[in-house]
Amino acid sequence: MSMNTAQQARDEVGASIKAPPDHNHFPRLRRRRRRWVLALCAALVAAGGLGTAFAFTSVNDTQEVLVVSNDIKRGETIKAGDLAVVRLSVDPALTPVPGSQKAELEGTRAAVDLWAGTLLTEQAVADNLVPGEGESLVGISLTPAQMPSEPLYGGDLVRIVTTPGDQGEITDREPVTIEATVIGVNRVEETGETVVDVSVPEAEAADLAARAATGRVALVLDARER
Repeated sequence: MSMNTAQQARDEVGASIKAPPDHNHFPRLRRRRRRWVLALCAALVAAGGLGTAFAFTSVNDTQEVLVVSNDIKRGETIKAGDLAVVRLSVDPALTPVPGSQKAELEGTRAAVDLWAGTLLTEQAVADNLVPGEGESLVGISLTPAQMPSEPLYGGDLVRIVTTPGDQGEITDREPVTIEATVIGVNRVEETGETVVDVSVPEAEAADLAARAATGRVALVLDARER
């Protein structure tokens, strides 16, 4: 190999070593990085929008309802300081009392024991407790033959009538009849009987309970039209 050829080879190698790097790929890297940053920003903006929408929806789904501020025993009168208005998101299955009815509930009575911090529902408040003053509640277990097939409802006026004895004896005496008001009805599936809770004057409660215990009674439904 000649001197010139060897020198030319060395010059070419030196040139390749000393040649500055190609910067043409840098713009591509910057463009890729810029696209990634823009995508990240777009995702953050979208997430922020969703969060704002969720917060807005959550606020709009809440409603003002009543909660119990102080413990109230069953039967006690509800006072102004016993209830508070709060804003909550309430399950549709519940029947909370709206906060706007706070003043209306003052003077009503608690139908059940109410504890501070609990949500007040419509079923927990009553204008009048049952049984009322001077009344008693008596449960009567009846077979289908001892009561009408017509369904009974709370508030129905009925008469509890004494029926003949085991031998079917019938006397000339008028059967004993006690007027009552239906409070609740509960069918016992195991026996097929129906337990009817009736409210009667306190003075007649013991007599009715004794007669009902013998099973020798029948229930008569009176007219519902008043």
